Amino acid sequence: MDISQGPGSVLRHPGYLNFAASRVFSSLSFQSVAIAMGWMIYDQTHSALALGLVGFCQFLPMAVLTFVVGHVADRFDRRRIGLACQLIEAVTALILAVATWQQWLTPAGILAAVTVLGAVVAFERPTMAALLPNIVPASMLQKAVATSTSMMQTALIIGPSLGGLLYGLNPVAPFAISAVLFAAASFNVISIRMQWSPAKREPVTLASVFAGVSFIRSRPVMLGTISLDLFAVLLGGATALLPMFARDILHAGPWGLGLLRAAPAIGALAMSIVLAHRPLETNVGRKMLVAVAVFGIATIVFSLSTNIALSVAALLVVGASDTVSVVVRSSLVQLLTPDEMRGRVSAVNSLFIGTSNQLGEFESGMMAAALGPVATGIVGGVGTIVVVLLWMRLFPDLTKVKTLQG
Repeated sequence: MDISQGPGSVLRHPGYLNFAASRVFSSLSFQSVAIAMGWMIYDQTHSALALGLVGFCQFLPMAVLTFVVGHVADRFDRRRIGLACQLIEAVTALILAVATWQQWLTPAGILAAVTVLGAVVAFERPTMAALLPNIVPASMLQKAVATSTSMMQTALIIGPSLGGLLYGLNPVAPFAISAVLFAAASFNVISIRMQWSPAKREPVTLASVFAGVSFIRSRPVMLGTISLDLFAVLLGGATALLPMFARDILHAGPWGLGLLRAAPAIGALAMSIVLAHRPLETNVGRKMLVAVAVFGIATIVFSLSTNIALSVAALLVVGASDTVSVVVRSSLVQLLTPDEMRGRVSAVNSLFIGTSNQLGEFESGMMAAALGPVATGIVGGVGTIVVVLLWMRLFPDLTKVKTLQG
């Protein structure tokens, strides 16, 4: 049997199924908690600023810890780091369940929990990303990334919908169930089978701490790919405002918010399944740029919509187009980086992603407080298209990337 053929063969590779299961359970739990906290804080405050602060509180610990995270991921067993992170997430979700049950949870408490989760995710995501190339060979990496993405997008579909549904039934439920799922994630990460060969523990110096930044700066294709995602999602991300759209524009309840949060994941799942079966083989740089431009257009359509069906359709396209960028970026980062540097490079990459997502939520909240959610979404979508045009000139090598084969 040729294990290099088909997404199913990736699942048969030793250790990969535990890796994917750990990421799925963790993502499912995080999304369920996020949807509950987002609805709760907006229900208590009716404030776009409060929604923006949720994103900022996730971003801040990531920005502070990024360079520490990279060194830790390159010096220690990445499975044990993932285990510690997921156990802390389980305890945090359990505390949120108890606080909600006892009606102790205030907006300040929600932001404190978000900050803790942001700090833990700052360790978990780059560490798990750096772990994947230790499990599958380079020739299987694009399919491994696409298959993992399809699984996590399934979790992103179920997580928000489950979180919204459970919150509607009982506000305690999404936190309690997420605590159990985080525990399941931790069991799977420590069960990963791999050929573990710890990286050489070089002395901690200023140069070694910032080596990930230097590495990315020296490779224009990697820098262009990561920064394109940063600025496009920073400008075009509308997820922070979904509680406002669901409640004030589309007049839907928690179930509607869960549906809107799930829609990008459904689109992403469909695209990731396509990419797992038919990987990008030619002109991947140009296809990525086109996909990011489509992301901007779909964001504009969503912002203008007053019909939930059209809004969901636009978000499906947002998710599908974003997945093309995710697969290209993730594959390039892993293929171009030696193993002893993957922790630090993945940490910087995670900071860029976190900046675009969490800081983007803060930016969207601030702008929506001044302009309203519709104008904010339109400005962001237009800005994303402008970024694509600028990046074609600033990073011409992006259009020359033909393949992702390792």
